[in-house]
Amino acid sequence: MSELNPPVVDFAPDRWGNPAHAVTLPDSLQATLDGLGIHPVATPVAPEDVVLPGSAVPQETREALAGVVGAAYVSEDAIDRLRHTRGWSTPDILKMRAGDASDAPDLVLRPGDHDEVVEVLRVCSDARVAVVPYSGGTSVVGGLAPEREGFDGVVALDLQRLDGLAALDPVSRTATLRAGTRGPRAEELLQADGFTLGHFPQSYEGASIGGYAAARSAGQSSAGYGRFDDMVVGLVVATPRGTLTLGTAPRSATGPDLRQLLLGSEGIFGVITSVTVRVRPVPSVRVFEGWRFASFDDGAQAVRRLAQDGPLPTVLRLSDEVETALNLADPASAGSGSAGCLAITGYEGEPTEVEARRAAASAVLEECGGVALGEEAGEKWRVGRFHGPYLRDPLLDAGAFVETLETATFWSNVGPLKQAVTEAVQAALLAYELPSLVMCHISHVYETGASLYFTVACPQRPEALAQWESAKAAANAAIRASGAAISHHHGVGRDHRETYAEEIGPLGTEVLRAVKSTLDPAGILNPGVLVTR
Repeated sequence: MSELNPPVVDFAPDRWGNPAHAVTLPDSLQATLDGLGIHPVATPVAPEDVVLPGSAVPQETREALAGVVGAAYVSEDAIDRLRHTRGWSTPDILKMRAGDASDAPDLVLRPGDHDEVVEVLRVCSDARVAVVPYSGGTSVVGGLAPEREGFDGVVALDLQRLDGLAALDPVSRTATLRAGTRGPRAEELLQADGFTLGHFPQSYEGASIGGYAAARSAGQSSAGYGRFDDMVVGLVVATPRGTLTLGTAPRSATGPDLRQLLLGSEGIFGVITSVTVRVRPVPSVRVFEGWRFASFDDGAQAVRRLAQDGPLPTVLRLSDEVETALNLADPASAGSGSAGCLAITGYEGEPTEVEARRAAASAVLEECGGVALGEEAGEKWRVGRFHGPYLRDPLLDAGAFVETLETATFWSNVGPLKQAVTEAVQAALLAYELPSLVMCHISHVYETGASLYFTVACPQRPEALAQWESAKAAANAAIRASGAAISHHHGVGRDHRETYAEEIGPLGTEVLRAVKSTLDPAGILNPGVLVTR
């Protein structure tokens, strides 16, 4: 097995994803913006022109950290610091475009192994220096913007050197991957031995194994492969107090499962340095197809039947009427318009099994009023799936504002929740005289419920950040009032922190603070993320 590392892509600090995959606006979308009178708002500040605050980490601490990871792996380079500033949300990008680098770390550290991570945390704990664990940097909920008050500086702990496949057990079908391994790299290594993780979130190009675990990531194939937390069987975690090694069997009855405590903890309890996951053989057949339903309600009923009674496709999604019409998943045809609601089904596995499951699922969809659109529509979605987010940057350039949010609820609440969030966001933006489009799709399904994923688009104004904060607060309030989860797979970060506290209640918040106090007594790990200090 080859352990040769492919080149690590340096993502731009002010754009989505891989710069090599940037797109331009389709003529149809540009014409729509022109017709609405939407024009560029301001010229973005180039990253090389952003003024960074001076580094606050004391020289003595820098020298101690260099002694741990090596001087070559302690960086104060301006662009390096910018690349580790915040994440990939639209507010994050707009702040960077405006030249706001106030959340930039003072230093970027790149430890080489688990023991170095433990020692870095010990040094930073003693020196009262905050640490932001950083692997892919793809947070869209403020998960990489710590609170600085009370600390003598902030360092980004970049895990890119913790890369590769540490172990593979083909009999048990488990693999141990180092936390800094990005999604494409993990698939490359696993597929060399005939296995796949089957985890493909939209942030796949940049997100990493450690980030998947820390944020309870969910990928497009969750109906067939499960969410990432379903795949995890073991974790190794560095804390300021030492090492946690979790997971000695697939399941056990030996007390509460501490793996679940670390999954979704967003770096506030410790730094995940390696993850042992369930893997599956690479499927020999992959088939995607599209279906048309007259309405979102009709499509939701069909999707629910498959989720509850089967057979369950590997991929199962449903876009509402607005999202279907705009077709934002495919930049080449965005804005081309289409009636009804588009459902996507995907099947992976061995030919006979896929054929049988597809035929049985198709019968259910037809019975529920679905019209088959064929494989071309499914393949078009599959290919465009990772291209869609690249539209955001040229839309921002053109003067439009686009952002997303997501939630999860039980099936009986899907319709009311969709309506409540849509109306809350539209009303909040209309208060600023901003007409908006609110699109929605069912992105992940379970027997008892589903995730709703919203995309919001409106004209961009100079005060766009304040306007989005108002809309986001309204959406959070609507989600909480509807009894739904504040996040299904984006995480909590700082954006959802207060609403999350309402969701779990004062006693639940106290439990989290108690765990943090035990594992991180000085409170240096991602302070202000997930729970208030």
